Amino acid sequence: MKFGSMMRTGLVAAGLLAGAAGSAFAQGAPIKVGILHSLSGTMAISETTLKDVMLMLIEEQNKKGGVLGRKLEAVVVDPASNWPLFAEKARELLQKDKVAAVFGCWTSVSRKSVLPVFEELNGILFYPVQYEGEESSRNVFYTGAAPNQQAIPAVDYLMANEKVQRWVLAGTDYVYPRTTNKILEAYLKLKGVKQEDILINYTPFGHSDWQSIVADIKKFGSAGKKTAVVSTINGDANVPFYKELGNQGIKAKDIPVVAFSVGEEELAGIDTKPLIGHLAAWNYFQSVKNPTNEAFIKTWQTFTKNPKRVTNDPMEAHVIGFAMWIEAVKKAGTTDADAVIDAMIGIAVPNLTGGLSAMMPNHHITKPVLIGEIQGNGQFDVVSSTALVLGDEWSDYLPDSKDLISDWRKPMSCGNFNVVTGKCGGKGK
Repeated sequence: MKFGSMMRTGLVAAGLLAGAAGSAFAQGAPIKVGILHSLSGTMAISETTLKDVMLMLIEEQNKKGGVLGRKLEAVVVDPASNWPLFAEKARELLQKDKVAAVFGCWTSVSRKSVLPVFEELNGILFYPVQYEGEESSRNVFYTGAAPNQQAIPAVDYLMANEKVQRWVLAGTDYVYPRTTNKILEAYLKLKGVKQEDILINYTPFGHSDWQSIVADIKKFGSAGKKTAVVSTINGDANVPFYKELGNQGIKAKDIPVVAFSVGEEELAGIDTKPLIGHLAAWNYFQSVKNPTNEAFIKTWQTFTKNPKRVTNDPMEAHVIGFAMWIEAVKKAGTTDADAVIDAMIGIAVPNLTGGLSAMMPNHHITKPVLIGEIQGNGQFDVVSSTALVLGDEWSDYLPDSKDLISDWRKPMSCGNFNVVTGKCGGKGK
């Protein structure tokens, strides 16, 4: 056989072998992705959509060939708005299902519940919702807003644009509202607000009887000083809260409410006409106009087969977190948790507001802050926006936190490094 023929034969054989190997690799075991969101109970109103968007993102990624030549497979569990059950389901996802990463939780109490599980089993959690800060874990990537990316700018906006002097801090009774309000109270006092001009109120999850509380808010706002409500009310309690505001004739021009947990999804179940002009502070609104967001909305409504299905901020956080995880897996060449965690820092991906968001060494991302006014159609008119802001994991306004930073890069690899003492306090709080 001539050399040319031998070479051609060899190339064909090599090609067949390579094709067989590639086919076997492509048909290898799927990479499992955990979805840990409440599909029942008080938080289902908010979390079901996050499950749906994760299914969409996984489907879209599989159309692109998956990752590392392997298909992605969603593993969905329902922790049912039951905080201890979150921990059980997280352990099940990591130990039994062997998921490569988990996208989940909404409330901080659910995140606090699963945190020891992820640290014990060295899992990866992408947490997509605004939270109170005061935490930094090597095993968690916080893609929602820290207080300096939502709560503080919202207060600044109300001070500057509405000349607010009296403040009602109304929240659901758990860690996120209590810690956020602790930060806000300290910040307001730093800005010269007196204690008698701050009213703090907490209600349980699912609270439905708002008549007396809204009456108290109305009375507090009748003292001759411009008053606003800063709302950290979560879940389905928002529906009767806003309804009662309308019942008692509280309009935005009199006592504006700025919410941190109410977006397009929550407003979809409310008659928004009495709420026109009330505010929300997020890092994304569906009403943002740019080609990236318009394409996302179209994909979402096609996936859900519902041209009226809305988008919201925590969905965008999952879009960002999922894209970052895909890029980190590619960069690491593996789904191994340690390798992916190290690869995540520095990755930048498009957000839906038209720019790039980057994962920083403190496991928080950069994102703009938007203030939106509720419109009659359940959407938000953006009245204020900022440049990219880096999430601050430890508040500058709390004495126990102001000297702490987080940097998960080696060799520091510390979640609460004290810049005064030069010591690491451990894995983070």
